Amino acid sequence: MNENTRILLGVFAGLAAGAALGLLLAPEKGTDTRDELSLSLKDLGHGLQDGAENKINHLGNIKDRLSNAIGTSFDRDDYNDHVEHV
Repeated sequence: MNENTRILLGVFAGLAAGAALGLLLAPEKGTDTRDELSLSLKDLGHGLQDGAENKINHLGNIKDRLSNAIGTSFDRDDYNDHVEHV
């Protein structure tokens, strides 16, 4: 397990523990707390989705630059097929 994976698991474990303690010790009504938690999780999901889309776009840009850099000495279609497969 690499360092980034451990950090990510630690963050999620901390979020889960914090959410559990927050639900147990919350002074608000349960329905209000659940609504706030639901909104927070939706925001987190949107943030993760945006981050993933940015990374995918970045990788696509790298693929295009690499394809342009070496595409003149190789069969570009064959190369693109291999890159898409990866």
